[in-house]
Amino acid sequence: MSEACNHDCSNCSANCESRVPQHEPPHAKSHIKKVIGVVSGKGGVGKSMTSAMLAVSMRRLGYQVGILDADITGPSIPKLFGVRGPARGTEDGILPVKSRVGIDIMSINLLLEDPEAPVVWRGPVIAGAVKQFWQDVIWQDVDFLFVDMPPGTGDVPLTVFQTLPVDGIIIVSSPQELVGMIVGKAVQMAKMMNVPILGIVENMSYAVCPDCGRHIQVFGDSHVDETAEKYGLPVLAKMPIDPELAKEADAGMIETFAGEYLDGAAQAVAKLLKQ
Repeated sequence: MSEACNHDCSNCSANCESRVPQHEPPHAKSHIKKVIGVVSGKGGVGKSMTSAMLAVSMRRLGYQVGILDADITGPSIPKLFGVRGPARGTEDGILPVKSRVGIDIMSINLLLEDPEAPVVWRGPVIAGAVKQFWQDVIWQDVDFLFVDMPPGTGDVPLTVFQTLPVDGIIIVSSPQELVGMIVGKAVQMAKMMNVPILGIVENMSYAVCPDCGRHIQVFGDSHVDETAEKYGLPVLAKMPIDPELAKEADAGMIETFAGEYLDGAAQAVAKLLKQ
């Protein structure tokens, strides 16, 4: 490691020991087949919504699914599913909270007495909490564990990539041209950490006119196709702005939403079990 190392691997090309993944085993009673990271280079693009909808899609396909909410300072997964804590513990470890259809969920908000209480922790403590969600939580018989990561390329994504055996990531973006640069950062970090990229999901891609059905590009022309081509990645889905989806999410009823926007992404994830 260089003496000038600032521990920010996202802007460094050195092949030092701090970047070598030191994957740690999960809880001894956990059984997890595949770990999928859902990432974004910036906030506000719908990463948690994508994580939740992917989990629901995989559950509908008959798989056992879990969500590890690694966004410690901005947890939203429990709200989307309408689940509350506290998560129960045994002498063996912590048990995730199950959603209505049986999705295992662990989030810091399931451990706090007040879900609106801010988590005012420094980076190393936050990264340590994510490690605990991996090592101290009993993820029983999970085919796919989705890790909903905070935006950016900082402490938590680095901890996840180094600690968890991530089988692939999905990058969430939005239509603005600015996002192309942000996606590039996520792509380059994944390549530095030797983590496979399954593809890109564009959120808020368009809105559908309720009268004529025309697609309205609220944020202007989409740039996701050219960004995907630049990095040789598939576009797995283009999700619209859907008021009904927002309504179900606000009510904690994401599992009842009937949309099939992420079916293509779900199929790409399902293929991992066949490899």
